[in-house]
Amino acid sequence: MVVEKLTQDEIDRIFHALADATRRDIVQRVIRAEQSVSTLADRYEMSFAAVQKHVAVLERASLVHKARRGREQIVSGDIGTIQRAEQLLRSYEDIWKQRFRRMNALLAEDGPATDLPAPASSTDAPSKGTDT
Repeated sequence: MVVEKLTQDEIDRIFHALADATRRDIVQRVIRAEQSVSTLADRYEMSFAAVQKHVAVLERASLVHKARRGREQIVSGDIGTIQRAEQLLRSYEDIWKQRFRRMNALLAEDGPATDLPAPASSTDAPSKGTDT
């Protein structure tokens, strides 16, 4: 699957939108099933207007879409944007995995340190209370 890259502005809007727990919850809900803004507002202890503002932030980040059906505004998740964000996060993960592989390779090249004394084994330690 070819997924188009995100611009820096899109990345900023996505991370800003997902920085809030209520917005993350809204995204999870509307990915499972589209819902009206009214239905979403009933789930939170905040005003309808506050929920509308959260949805607007998510919509600017292209994480959700709103469509009018009669008197209701129906919110649905945009899986394409979520897939692009996932691809971005996987690329960050790949960078860190490469760094760890390089560190492990460098450590393996050095081998064990030879100038350090070997740790004493339990049989090398003097016994307590057995002086004769």
